[in-house]
Amino acid sequence: MAADAGHLRLRALRASDEGAFAEAHRQLLAEDSEFGIHYEPGMPWDTYLQAVTDQAAGLNLPEGWVRNTRLVADVDGTLVGRTSIRHELNDFLLHYGGHIGYAVIPDQRRRGHATEILRQSIEIAHAIGVERVLVTCDEVNIGSVRAIEACGGRLENVVPLPPDDVPRRRYWID
Repeated sequence: MAADAGHLRLRALRASDEGAFAEAHRQLLAEDSEFGIHYEPGMPWDTYLQAVTDQAAGLNLPEGWVRNTRLVADVDGTLVGRTSIRHELNDFLLHYGGHIGYAVIPDQRRRGHATEILRQSIEIAHAIGVERVLVTCDEVNIGSVRAIEACGGRLENVVPLPPDDVPRRRYWID
């Protein structure tokens, strides 16, 4: 782990995070990813914060979603990434998505943040009752492969992720 990642902490979104969050979301959208799941630029920030709070409680879930806890990764007041910890698995998550989805902002990569985000997310998953944690990543995402394996992930298999049949690695962590 890089020295920077040692001060990383996962925390709930705050009202004051709006600008940094919007910028992180913009950067990840440029890579065909997203920082804020179901976040639309320009939407009222308090509406988004309420949706995140509701989903952690299992309320007002979009169709096909499960209860999930979304947190941002903060290093000394700077947002460096995010995590989504799913409290259970539906069919899609069991095959492709897993219990934990995380991302690191592009200019914050290669500092150990992904591994630390995942490590803390696994602890939270265990604390909410998830005994065996499933984490997945695209086969070509070497950074995620390394983070998952550093956190004790054991590869179960590689499956094609429709519709493009991108190979998806599935790891279990006890």
